[in-house]
Amino acid sequence: MVSEQHRVFVAGSTGYLGTRLIAALLQKGHSVEGLVRKGSEGKLPAGCKMIAGDPLNSDSYKHEISSHTFVHLVGVPNPNPSKAKLFREIDLPAVRASVNAATHAGIKHFVYLSVAHPAPVMKAYVQTRIEAEQMIRESGLNATMLRPWYVLGPGHRWAYALIPFYKLFECLPSTREGALRCGLVSIKQMIASLVNAVETPAAGVRIVTVADIKTIFGCGGATPSDSGAGLSF
Repeated sequence: MVSEQHRVFVAGSTGYLGTRLIAALLQKGHSVEGLVRKGSEGKLPAGCKMIAGDPLNSDSYKHEISSHTFVHLVGVPNPNPSKAKLFREIDLPAVRASVNAATHAGIKHFVYLSVAHPAPVMKAYVQTRIEAEQMIRESGLNATMLRPWYVLGPGHRWAYALIPFYKLFECLPSTREGALRCGLVSIKQMIASLVNAVETPAAGVRIVTVADIKTIFGCGGATPSDSGAGLSF
C-alpha cells in the first residue's frame, strides 16, 4: 500500500495495458475510475469504478470524472503502417477528447502513452503521437509522456527474436543511439513506469524514455520476461 492514495481516471481501461495498470493501481491502494464503452463492461477489473462513455466524445463522460490524475491509453490495437488512416481518425481525436475532459474536470496531472521518436518506421504513427504531445503541451496541463517503442508481453513475443540484433546495434557507434531510444521494454517495466508516473506527478511536462522505463523498473537496463526473470539486453 502507498502512503498517499491517488484518484486515477483511465481512458483505455479495458485494453492490453489498461487492465494491467488498473489491477496494479488497485493493488497499491489507489482509487480508479475506468472509461468503458457500452458492451465492454465485463472487461473492467473488479474494484474499478465504471464510467460509461465514448472515448472520442468528451461530453459523454467529462462530467463524471472525480479523479485528479488522468491516464490516456486509448489507441488503435496492434498498430502497423496499414492503419495510418485510423491513427488520425481514432488516436488523435481520442487524445483531443481526453485533454478536453481533463481540462473540464480540473485534472492535476495528465499521463500520456506516446511512442519513441524519431523512429525509422511507423512514421504516421509517430507523427500522430507528436501532434498529440503538442496538444497536451498547449493545454497547459501538468503531464508525463511515456515514450516506449515496443512492449514485450503475452501476445507480443515475436520481437524477442530481435534482441540479438539490438545487442549488435547498441555496440556500433552509428546505430547505438537509435537502438537505445527505440529499445524493447517488457510489460512489467511498462506497468511499473505508468504506476510511477501516477505516484510522482509532474510539475510541467516530463518525458519518460525507454532508458527511463527500464531504470524505473529497477533492472538496470535488463528486459525481464513475463515471469520476472532477468533477460540480458
